Formats: sequence, structure tokens, C-alpha cells
Amino acid sequence: MSDVVNQGVFTLMSVGGMYTIPYEYTGYKDEILASKSTAWVGTALNESPIFDIKGPDAAEFLTSICVNDYRNMKVGGIRHAVICNEKGQMVADGVVMKIEENTFRTYWLMPVVDYYASISKMNIEGIDMTGKEFFVQIAGPKSLEILEKASQSDLHDIKFAQHRIAKIAGHDVRILRLGMAGTLAYEFHGDMAALDEVYERVWEIAALDYDAKKLGRVAYCMNHTEAGYANLNMHYPLPWYEDPGIAKYLEDKPMAGFFNANRKLIGSVGDDLEIRFKTPYDVDWGFLVKFNHEFPGRKALEEIAKNPKTQMVTLEWNPDDLGEIFASQFRGQDVEPYDTMDDRPMDMYYNCGFSFAYHADKVMDGDKMVGTSAGRLNSVYYRRMISLGFIDKEYAVEGKELTVIWGTPGTPQKAIRVRVARTPYMNLENNKEIDVETIPCYQG
Repeated sequence: MSDVVNQGVFTLMSVGGMYTIPYEYTGYKDEILASKSTAWVGTALNESPIFDIKGPDAAEFLTSICVNDYRNMKVGGIRHAVICNEKGQMVADGVVMKIEENTFRTYWLMPVVDYYASISKMNIEGIDMTGKEFFVQIAGPKSLEILEKASQSDLHDIKFAQHRIAKIAGHDVRILRLGMAGTLAYEFHGDMAALDEVYERVWEIAALDYDAKKLGRVAYCMNHTEAGYANLNMHYPLPWYEDPGIAKYLEDKPMAGFFNANRKLIGSVGDDLEIRFKTPYDVDWGFLVKFNHEFPGRKALEEIAKNPKTQMVTLEWNPDDLGEIFASQFRGQDVEPYDTMDDRPMDMYYNCGFSFAYHADKVMDGDKMVGTSAGRLNSVYYRRMISLGFIDKEYAVEGKELTVIWGTPGTPQKAIRVRVARTPYMNLENNKEIDVETIPCYQG
């Protein structure tokens, strides 16, 4: 551990330039429920890979590698970026902001965006900004009020998928409005040197005036399944080492390839990697794909677009069958139990050493496999166990009953009854405010 950065009201521990966040502050249940009633404030993404693309050809470059188009993007806009391989499988997805003319800031597109920048002949410059900018999220019905008090300004003009500069504690911060399920959610970014004062000001208001909660790493990972938002490294891995160009680029960058190097494959899908990789159409992002330009994977995605076979749904797990999983843990040494789930509120695995674990289970209709399930979540608010299902379209009918096979091959397995439920599962009052498919600035 190289150093500890004291942030007054919280602590970030820097490990080789990355920042570790506590698993929990007040408990994941307390933290996750705050997003429904007041707000949570999260710093989990301070370790986000950040990469700038600058230069006269910056928009053309991003358009050439992404499925969407950046040539008409305006300063102050935000777009969801997706990069695919030639099979149409996603190798990166993240956020792109246009912060100045000919300057775009990207999040979570590393290391793929850097690989493409390193081989590009266009007039661009790639700059690694990781660790130079703080990245704080705030979500919940009181999040706007908290930020307005902290900045002493009216922020209602910041619409979904937009950003602008404001001041907090005397420092310039960039405030972004996101919230993929249509709920009220923001991020605020700024120079890392200002993090202490900015965070302390926001947290002082959030804690004292609104009883908001800090978001630990466990609770952060619990938002995406409810929101019906498939997230890289949670719901699917990325085929970096299956792509010769990216794999060669990563040869001398072991940490850059961490999430997809030495993968541990858990769940009834077993060692099948191909079925775990996803195309934009598998996760209902087909609306992002624009065939008005050339990009890696265009030919494959044009074929998929003619007849997408997979649809993403929410699966609601049968509570009685879940009871059997728990009960099996207590039947004595003569009975081999099913794989446990009581030690994880969702299927994210920690303490895996120099590897990252991916969990995926088979979804069945009788004896027929019709898809996969990932991101199993103990939804504290709804008191349900849910997951995201990536299933054949003919089965994607609300109320349809299927089964999920629980248990890694070679261990006891159980068929758990599931029901296709609403997607997104989150149905709060402000959940219907935003439909990202209708927002051109977000689609590109």
C-alpha cells in the first residue's frame, strides 16, 4: 500500500494509483435503501479508468471505433459508448463526454480506446487521466437538492445526458446528470487535489440535512440488476484476450488487463466463454448502433440486427426453491450442500487473488437451454431475489415460467423456478421520467 489519502470525512487508500473503497459503511441494506428514500453518496468509481482523446480528428476517431456517431456531438453532451470486436461482441462500454471542442473525455473505455489510439493514423492525442480526476456519484430523490445546496446554485437546467461546470467549496466541478433507470442521479467530477474539500461540503449537507448514506463497494454493485442495466464485469466479461490486437497490446500491461486476465468462471454455464460474451443486441442496446459509418463489428451486427434472437429480461426467483439452497447448508457433514449464496447479496466475488470472477447460470425451459442468467441480486427494497436473463426472444414474455440451474458443474445442482418479470424491475415514481431510446444526444 503506497499511501493513505485522508479525506476528512472518509478515507481513500491509494494502491499503485488505484483507490480502494470499504465494502460497507453502515451496511449494504442501509446504504441501498437510502437511494429510494433520500440519497446515497458513492466514491466507488474513483478508480475508474479515464482517457482523453484530443485533436482535430477526435470525433472522427471515436466514430471509427464505436458503434455510435460522435461527429455531431456538442460540448456539454454525454453519450454511451460501445466498442465491439469483429464478431459484434462488446470489448468496451462506457461514457464519453465532450468537454471542449476537439476534446472528449472517456470513462471505462480503457484499455481498448488506448489500444486503438496507439495504432491510429488520425490527428489525435490520447491522454491517460486516471487518478487525476475525482469521480463521485450521488443518487436518490434528494440528490438534486443536496447538490444545489452544496453549489449554492440552480442545477435544474442540467438535463439527462448533459453536464456543465459549477462551483462547490470554491472549486470548479463538472456536474453530470445520469440515472439509467430514469431515477434522479448525478455525478460530480473535478481535480483530484480538490476532492477533500468538495466531498466534505457535499457530505456535510447530505448527512446532516438529509440523512443520506455513504455507498460502499457491495451496495454499489447492487444497483444495476434492479435498473435493468447490464454492466460490464458484473453481468458479462469482455473478450480482450480473444482479440489478437488487444491481447498483444496487453502483453506488458498486466494490470490494464486485470478484469479479463485469469478469469474465474462460476455458475452452471461452466467454462463456456462465448455464451458469456454479449453483443449490444443481447443487452437491449441495439438502438445505440448506427450503420452510417464503418466500425469494428459492423458486418456482424448488421446480420444480428436483421433478426435479434436474444432479449434481456428480469427473472424473479421462487422463494421456496431458494429456501432449499439455504437449508442444504445445515443438513450435516454427510450431505454436500448446494453452492451457497447467503454470503453474497449479489453474485460478485471478492478475494479472488489476481483474477476476476464471472457468474452465469443456465436458463431452461424444461430440458431446453434458452439463455443465461447473471447478476443475481437480493433486492432488499422489493424483498425479492432477481437476476437479469439473456434469453431467446420467444420466451421473453412477462409471467413466463422458466428455471435457472444453480450450481457450478461438478457440484450439486438445483433447478430454481423463475418468472419473467418487468424490466427494469425498479418501478419508483420517477422511474418513468427518462427513456434513453428517445434521446438523440445519448444515442449518438
